[in-house]
Amino acid sequence: MLLDKLATRHAAAEAEITDLREQIGKLSVTPAAAERERDRWACTRETVLALAAEGDPEPDTLARLPVAPAYPQIIAVFTEGAGRLRAKEVCQALGTGTDPRHTEGMRSKLKKLVARGILAEPEAGLFALVTKAGAQSESP
Repeated sequence: MLLDKLATRHAAAEAEITDLREQIGKLSVTPAAAERERDRWACTRETVLALAAEGDPEPDTLARLPVAPAYPQIIAVFTEGAGRLRAKEVCQALGTGTDPRHTEGMRSKLKKLVARGILAEPEAGLFALVTKAGAQSESP
């Protein structure tokens, strides 16, 4: 009776080890596939930027945009005539959370857009869209 219980537990442990080894094998393949997918998208982005630059008098315009999907959404908030906004207001406009972790994450993204010359920070913590002439948007 006791030996049967031990044998059952031993078999269960062996089955778990086999299952875990299979999972490890699958996980080691997954990052490589994800990396190939990422590289494919990066190559596609470069191709699109090159094609767009052929007819764009300012070819670096698209190249200045960050890759993450949140950035075009942020820029859209400013291009809709929102004027000058704080990070918390951008969070509200996008419907994301407004607690400190969301606001600080948004502030970081806004600072990246300032560094790329897409947004300006006329006052500390206040962000505005940069116009084609290089001046910041004057909307209230």
